[in-house]
Amino acid sequence: MGKRAILLGCFEKNEDKEKYLLTENATKFDETVDGKLSDAINVIGPLKKNKCRVFYGLSPTHPVVAVVGLGPNNAGYNDSEEIDEDRENIRSAISVGTRTLRDLGSIDQIDVDDCGDGVAAAEGSHLILYNYDELKGESLKKSNVNLNHLNVSKDPEAELKWNYGLTLAKGQNITRRLMETPANLMTPTRFGNIAVEELSKLGVKVHIRDRAWAESQKMGSFLSVANGSDQPPIFLEMHYNNAPNTKPIVFVGKGITFDSGGISLKPSLNMDKMRADMGGAANVFGTIYTLASLKASVNIIGLTPLTENMPSGKATKPGDVVFAMNGKSIQIDNTDAEGRLVLADALCYAHNFEPQLILDIATLTGAMKVALGAAMVGVFSTSTKHYNLLQKCGVQTGDRVWRMPILSHFTKQITDSATADLNNIGGAGQGGACVAAAFLKEFVTNPNWMHLDIAGVMDNKDDVSYLGKGMSGRPMRTLVYFAKAFFNNELN
Repeated sequence: MGKRAILLGCFEKNEDKEKYLLTENATKFDETVDGKLSDAINVIGPLKKNKCRVFYGLSPTHPVVAVVGLGPNNAGYNDSEEIDEDRENIRSAISVGTRTLRDLGSIDQIDVDDCGDGVAAAEGSHLILYNYDELKGESLKKSNVNLNHLNVSKDPEAELKWNYGLTLAKGQNITRRLMETPANLMTPTRFGNIAVEELSKLGVKVHIRDRAWAESQKMGSFLSVANGSDQPPIFLEMHYNNAPNTKPIVFVGKGITFDSGGISLKPSLNMDKMRADMGGAANVFGTIYTLASLKASVNIIGLTPLTENMPSGKATKPGDVVFAMNGKSIQIDNTDAEGRLVLADALCYAHNFEPQLILDIATLTGAMKVALGAAMVGVFSTSTKHYNLLQKCGVQTGDRVWRMPILSHFTKQITDSATADLNNIGGAGQGGACVAAAFLKEFVTNPNWMHLDIAGVMDNKDDVSYLGKGMSGRPMRTLVYFAKAFFNNELN
């Protein structure tokens, strides 16, 4: 039988004579054990930020006690890092403690201190425990641990915050699962079926559009990518409207369920990661799933063109010319620049809903990974006020964004084609992420548009401590915050 553990927080404290400051929950726990916790900490001294100590035998109800260092109390907003350090410190420290206790192997219940911010604590603890091991044998799976909110004061507001953070973490973990699942198990058809299964019960209307429908819409750009695969393409449409009498935001997500590069074949090294080239679609799904779970007062439409990009006798060849939904001709000089091709038709289709904003999200370019690495999501925006709101949301979630340029300098590269209206890669070979954004802009007439290139944040090594290794599901929580703030009239 497993043991019950308690995870508590401890701040640094430089003022006064005190060397550290226990959180409210930790202080009350210390009182119940007659100061044994403070005595145990004092043996070695205060904890450094993101460090964890484990004590035994302090309490009959909790035979295992872990304490984590939260860093300075009231660290506040860090302008140079563009982050709320209080929240990020809690996420990181609580994740360290949660993983430490889980890895002991004998713990099945952890009472988690919210450290004064239940949203951040719930996120850190639940995100770190996610591990895609469902295809492994039972002996190789991580032990299952139940997390409980430690709320000694029984504060209902604290409980609401914890549950909100839990819902956000669950949504991101679902996004990660979609991205992590092998491509033979996450085909366009399977993705669409999951959307029906999971979203319909939350009040989301889901439409699965097939190849014939895409042909009727004259989506020649999208279908040119699908031609090389034996898997039928799906154009997935999801509607969640809990804000009557408003115009929607349309989220468009790139849904390449496996990207071989097509005829312009990718190198074999790390090609397996291209199972997550539908990370944009997964983020759109996860965002709508989370907003619907929260019963948020928003009006969101999600569009995700889903297909594989494969080489075959039917595949598009370099130099071929296809026609997008808006009638523009596209010379395809590189079939591995396919994400922009499927998004082009989806962006055209998005205008049918007369949205207030179109936001697309895609693992689009290796150039973005070179530019920003895993630090931030690159954002191209035609509207400063919408970008500013997204940036503020990234500060709160710890999933930051950075604005990139949309210039005629890049547009000239993709419009310089002797054969067609547009070329899908341009000719300069520089500023690849900016060239891709310029291409997409050719299919947008709505004055409010944002393009998020998430190639750099697709997977996580040791970049974000509370995510662990694997596909990240970023920046799903930022999109949830943004949608809620948008419909709460927080634009300025």
